[in-house]
Amino acid sequence: MTDAFFSGLEPLPADPLLSLIGRYKADPRDGKIDLGVGVYRDEQGRTPVMKAMKAAEEILLKDQDTKAYLGPEGDAGFTEALIPIAFGAGAPQVARLQTPGGTGALRLSAELIAKARPGATIHVGTPSWPIHAPMMKTAGLKVATFRHYDPETRALDFNAMLEAIEGAKAGDVILIHGCCHNPSGADPEGDQWAQIAGAVARKGLLPLVDMAYQGLGDGLDADAAGARQVFAAVDEAMLAYSCDKNFGLYRERTGALFVKAGGRTDVIGSNLAGLARNNWSMPPDHGAAAARVILQSDALTALWREELDEMRARVNGVRAALAKAHPLLAPLASGKGMFALLPLTPEQVETMREDHAIYMAGSGRINVAGLAMAQVKTFAEAFGAVAG
Repeated sequence: MTDAFFSGLEPLPADPLLSLIGRYKADPRDGKIDLGVGVYRDEQGRTPVMKAMKAAEEILLKDQDTKAYLGPEGDAGFTEALIPIAFGAGAPQVARLQTPGGTGALRLSAELIAKARPGATIHVGTPSWPIHAPMMKTAGLKVATFRHYDPETRALDFNAMLEAIEGAKAGDVILIHGCCHNPSGADPEGDQWAQIAGAVARKGLLPLVDMAYQGLGDGLDADAAGARQVFAAVDEAMLAYSCDKNFGLYRERTGALFVKAGGRTDVIGSNLAGLARNNWSMPPDHGAAAARVILQSDALTALWREELDEMRARVNGVRAALAKAHPLLAPLASGKGMFALLPLTPEQVETMREDHAIYMAGSGRINVAGLAMAQVKTFAEAFGAVAG
C-alpha cells in the first residue's frame, strides 16, 4: 500500500498576526487594545464603510443590470479612473489590469518578471511586509535584501538604500514602498526621491512600486510624488496598487497592476491577461465597480477625498499625541501612515500583552490607527513601564 498522497507535508506554523487576532479575541480583560491588525479604525474602534462607498453601492444596486464575467482584465473603467489618482497629470502610457487586492497585483508582477527574465533578482528592503520576500521567491525570483530602516535613528537608512541600488546590476528589480512604509512608517523625503529615481535609472533597474496606502500619509498627490518621479525617470516600471485602505475595501480585495513598458504596452497587456487567467481567471467585481462609480462622479470623488482627509488627520493626530506622550515615542511624529516600529524586544512586547492587555506584532510594529485618542495616555504609561 502506497503512502497517503499528502503524507510528505508537514504542518506550517500559524501566521503570527493571525494568531495574535485569536489571542486578542480570547482575552476577557476590559480595556484591551489591539494594535496588531492593519486596518483603519475610527475613534470608536470601528472600521466603517465609507459614506462615498455606501452611496456608490446604492447606485450599483439600482443600475447594475448583469453579473456576467468581465474577463481577466477586470473592470477597465476602474483601472482607467485610477490612473490620474496614482499618476497625476501627464500620466505615462501603461498596461493595466484589475487584481484581487494589492497582494494579487504583487503576485502578478512577480510572475510577469519571472516570465520575462527567469531567475531575476529583486532587491527588498528590511524590514518589509512579511509576505513580500516569500511571494517573490515562490514566483521563482531571487531575493536580495538591504537595510531600509535604522533602528538606532528610528528612520529610513537612506545611505543603505542608495548603496543597494548602486550595488545592483542592470536588469535587477527593486521593490519600493510608494508611501507609508509597512512596517516602519519611514519614507524617503524631498530630494531623496529624486536621488532614488536617478540612481534606479542610471543602473538600469526595474522598479516595482508597492502603493498600498495612498492618501493616508500626507495626501493623495503628496503620497504619490515619489513614485511619479521614479516612473518619469525610467522607460519600464511597475506599480502594484491597493484600494483596501484608502477606499475601505478590505473584504472586497480590490487592486490593480500598472506597467510602463516602453512602447510594448500591448505585449505586456496580453501577458498580464494570460497570467491572470491562469491564476484567478477573473477578479472579483464589486469593490472595483463601486470604486469606479466613485471616481467617475465628481460629487462622490469629493466626498471620498473628504473622508480620506479625515482618516489621515486622525492617524496623524494620534501619531503627534504619542510623540508627545513619551520621549522614546518622539520619532513617531516624523513617520508616515498607519504603521510604526517601537523600540521593544519580543519579550517586552509579550509583557505589554500579559501585563497591560496591549497587543502588537512581535517585531514591535503597531497600527497607529488602532489607537483612540482617549487611549494614548494609557498606552504611553504602559509603554513607559515596559520600555523605561
